[in-house]
Amino acid sequence: MPRDAALSIRVKPTLKIALEVAAKDDRRSMASMAEKILIEYLEDKGYLLQGAAD
Repeated sequence: MPRDAALSIRVKPTLKIALEVAAKDDRRSMASMAEKILIEYLEDKGYLLQGAAD
């Protein structure tokens, strides 16, 4: 899926550090990890159809 929509957010430093660690552990970039987390949350809550972000 082409990534053509930018999203910029501000977070607390502790959240950024946690995201950096999680991304490193999963061998992903921070942007890729944040996208994965968002997709999983939105699918779980029913805001995004399963597989719609693939």
